Amino acid sequence: MFRDANRFISRCDECQRQGNISKRNEIPQNFILEVEVFDVWGIDFMRPFPSSYGNEYILVAVDYVSKWVEALASPTNDSRVVIKMFKIVIFPRFGVPRVVISDGGSHFINKVFANLLRKNDVTHKVASPYHPQTSGQVEISNREIKGILQKTVSITRKDWSKKLDDALWAYRTAYKTPLGTTPFHLVYGKACHLPVELEYKAAWAVKLLNFDILPAYERRSMQLHELEEIRHLAYDNSRIYKEWSKAYHEKRIIPKSFAPNDQILLFNSRLRLFPGKLKSRWYGPFTIKEIRLHGAIVLLNTKGDEFVVNGQRVKPYLADTHVEKGEPVTFSDPPHA
Repeated sequence: MFRDANRFISRCDECQRQGNISKRNEIPQNFILEVEVFDVWGIDFMRPFPSSYGNEYILVAVDYVSKWVEALASPTNDSRVVIKMFKIVIFPRFGVPRVVISDGGSHFINKVFANLLRKNDVTHKVASPYHPQTSGQVEISNREIKGILQKTVSITRKDWSKKLDDALWAYRTAYKTPLGTTPFHLVYGKACHLPVELEYKAAWAVKLLNFDILPAYERRSMQLHELEEIRHLAYDNSRIYKEWSKAYHEKRIIPKSFAPNDQILLFNSRLRLFPGKLKSRWYGPFTIKEIRLHGAIVLLNTKGDEFVVNGQRVKPYLADTHVEKGEPVTFSDPPHA
């Protein structure tokens, strides 16, 4: 009886549509690890801020290797701001990247931006819908920059656009555990000289400059070799940190897997629930058509339409409520004494 009851309840349609995404049943992590600096950039808009000199949005771009961040304050979050970021900031300062990662917003998915990337032979990777963890590096940078701004703006919070450059400076010169150094040191091969070092007479501030060509050439050659060593060391630190993070994460979860033709339910985190409106956040069921790399799943709806989601946002759907028949049981009167 217990087995039959458990089977019946596990296949109850209403029961399966309740609750949130499980934090125990997850797909193992897949991290991005690139070798060359400025090859892979992630971009994202930070949500509206209080109006500051006509600006309400911040477009953030972060290099996945060095963690170097660029940001633009803008009055809108449209494709024109994205084009400006690449034409004025990224392309002339850091060269043409190989890959750009973004979400599926209309400011990133449009013909103008697509033509710009295609013209420069840049691959555009789009994150799965409703899964910001795919652009995790940008999300982390957004959170840290926002935290710096919160500590430096005035009470009215309307001067944040003037504080943005200082926030970027603080972020670039802050120690990053995955790198084992600062983004500034990794990019330029030297520590950033801060104004406070002038006041307290740091060693570099009181050292006499040598303008002799030969010693300067030898010193610069050594610095370039050191820069390569710094980048190799940062790459190793990043790889070790990500492998440790992945192993730690997988110790705390029960891995889930899917196969083509499985029935699943899709979680919609955008749905807002209010008292009296007990609508489920789980939509479906849908049919799995294809399992792609890095946790992406291609689904089919009842009309045969295809769409891609992240595997973290789905769970198996058990539709059969049929209860297996057990062995027949017969009852008879007890024997008379």
